[in-house]
Amino acid sequence: MPIDIPIRPLVPDSFMPYGSVLDLKGQHVRSINAGTSWRLDLPAQLDLDRQDGCPALAVFRAQAQPEQGPWLVLERHRWGSQTFIPLQGARCVLMVALGGDQPDLSTLAAFEAEPSRGFTLNAGTWHHPLIAIDDGDFLVIERAGPAVDCEVRQLATPVYLVRSAFNR
Repeated sequence: MPIDIPIRPLVPDSFMPYGSVLDLKGQHVRSINAGTSWRLDLPAQLDLDRQDGCPALAVFRAQAQPEQGPWLVLERHRWGSQTFIPLQGARCVLMVALGGDQPDLSTLAAFEAEPSRGFTLNAGTWHHPLIAIDDGDFLVIERAGPAVDCEVRQLATPVYLVRSAFNR
C-alpha cells in the first residue's frame, strides 16, 4: 500500500533531526568592504573531511518535477553533509528519513524549501535526490573523496507527497 507524506514548511525545529535550515534573508548581517557589501554568515555544520574527503562546490541545474511522486528511492552520504542553497528563486521539496543500513520509514518526512531557505543534510540522513518544484539552480557544498559516498535503496512501497493544511 502506498505511503502518503504531508509536505510541511522547512523550519529549524521540525527539520533538526535531519539537518539544519539556512535563513538566506538573514537577520544577522554585518557591513563589510567599507560599507559596499553585507555579509550573512550561515550557521551550517559542514562535515566534509571524513574518509580523506574535502569540500566540493557544484551547481545542480534542476528541472521541475511533479512533487507528488510516486517516489521510489532514498539515498544517503555516510561520510559527508550536503548543503543546498537555492539560486534565482528556485524551490524544492525534501523527502528525508533517519535509519541505519536501511531508511526507517516511520521517520519519513517532507519539507518545502522556499527560495529564502537553504539547508544542510546531516551525514547519514536518507533523502530523495533533489525534487525541484521550479526549474532552477542550486549551489551545493558536499564532500568529495577517493571513495564514492552514495548509497541508494529502493523503497518497497511507493511514497506520495501531499499538500497539507500548513502550505495551502
